[in-house]
Amino acid sequence: MEGKRLYVGNLTYSVNEAQLGDLFSKYGEVESVKIIEQKGFGFVEMGSSEEAQSAMDGLNETVFEGRNLRIDEARPMQPRRDFNSGGFGGNRRRY
Repeated sequence: MEGKRLYVGNLTYSVNEAQLGDLFSKYGEVESVKIIEQKGFGFVEMGSSEEAQSAMDGLNETVFEGRNLRIDEARPMQPRRDFNSGGFGGNRRRY
């Protein structure tokens, strides 16, 4: 694992950042936790890539608050597409 930031999916909406941080702290230093509200996923940044790998190995597919966690290395954020920039090739016919 190259990074130390993890994607955590399949969270129940009632889970908060403190609970998630406590869960991951068993595997090392937790630098940050961010839950995306009403989406069922979040991100945990560990102190090192080794700690992140350990947390992923130990927690992926385990039950937390009644749901099986899905944990993977977080991908870098991609810029959002601008849907107002003439998207459809720019050569649209006008009738």
